[in-house]
Amino acid sequence: MKILATLLLIVASLSLTACNNGTKINGHTQKTTLKSVRFIKERLPPEKRIEFEVSFFTMRDTIKDNDEFLRQVDGKTPEEIIEVGKKLYAERKAQGMEEYNKYSSWEDMITKFSKEKSEQGKKNNVDPKDKSQGSVLYKL
Repeated sequence: MKILATLLLIVASLSLTACNNGTKINGHTQKTTLKSVRFIKERLPPEKRIEFEVSFFTMRDTIKDNDEFLRQVDGKTPEEIIEVGKKLYAERKAQGMEEYNKYSSWEDMITKFSKEKSEQGKKNNVDPKDKSQGSVLYKL
């Protein structure tokens, strides 16, 4: 009986640990990173998905070295990635980058990207429930 109770406790601990890591990016390899990003993105509220996706790809665009990029995103939550994205937006806007000057704020940029994605789905008759559709990549 003690063995069964111990085994049950171990299984419960492992399942709780596994669930906890479901909200953080696994940056061990490029493949695991993209897989965890996709997993996280699908579980985010719709209003946070675009912010997360834009932030992640802005970081990818900024950090050219693959190993450094993986170190930077490993273990980060969506909220942490979004915060980094906001900082990068502010830095690039302050540098006068043309792509960012057309937006008055981070929120304005995200709103416009959301509208673009929504319109793109309508034009292409994309089924929003179809998970096989690729990600929208934004040109920044």
